[in-house]
This record gives sequence, structure tokens and C-alpha cells, in this order.
Amino acid sequence: MGMLKDKDKEKVKEIFKDIDHRVKVVMFTQEYECSHCEMTRTMLEEVTGLSDMISLEVHDFVADKDLAESYGVDKIPATVLIGEKDYGVRFYGVPAGYEFTVLIEEIRAIGKRDPGVSKEAMAELDKIDKPVHLQVIISPT
Repeated sequence: MGMLKDKDKEKVKEIFKDIDHRVKVVMFTQEYECSHCEMTRTMLEEVTGLSDMISLEVHDFVADKDLAESYGVDKIPATVLIGEKDYGVRFYGVPAGYEFTVLIEEIRAIGKRDPGVSKEAMAELDKIDKPVHLQVIISPT
């Protein structure tokens, strides 16, 4: 049995229908999955199955250590979103609840090649000339 309700699948399909560039979802788990890893993998299998423009790769965090390191992944479950390039979008833990909406919108934004910000904001961001590490930490409470 899946994690997503039929009505939620239909909503996500609708959101994904105008994706016109491929999106690769890369997930890191482990051979003996913890409950959070299994839940994340199941959710990602369902989500990526809702559009032909989205693919899923599942890798073992230990066995594929070099690949995990190349993505900067240092904990699991980890979800990496890749478009024409790696935009640095990572989710750690289960992207459920409010984070599910963010996951879906990020997949769509990458698939549309549209970050959803104004030209003025993009011009300001283009002025940043050094790497920036931004983390958003979310608590269910």
C-alpha cells in the first residue's frame, strides 16, 4: 500500500504536468533501511512515478560512499534534486507534512528551470561571489 492518497496523487500530477525538463531524484539509504529511510524511499517512488520527466536513483550510503560524498551527503535518509546541473537542493529526513509541499514545488521549479523569484531578486543573487551554505532546519513542533 502506498503512502499517498489518490486525491493527493492527482494534485501532484497536475503540478507536474507542465514540467518540460528532466529532473533526477537521487536518494541515499542503506542496505538495512531504518523506518525513516524506508518511508522516504516509498514516498519518492510514488512521487517520481507520477511524471515521465522525473526519475529516481536509490543508492546505498555505505556501498556508494564516494557518490554520497560527491553530492555532499553526510547523513540519511537524503534526497538530492538534480536538473541540468546540481543546484544544491538537499532534503534530509522524511520530506513529509509541510516539507512534502516544498519537495513537490522544488521538483517542479527544477523541471521548469524557474526558481520562482523576480528578475530583481536574481540580479541581487548574481552579486554573490562566494559559496554560501544555507540550511533550513524544520521541527514538527
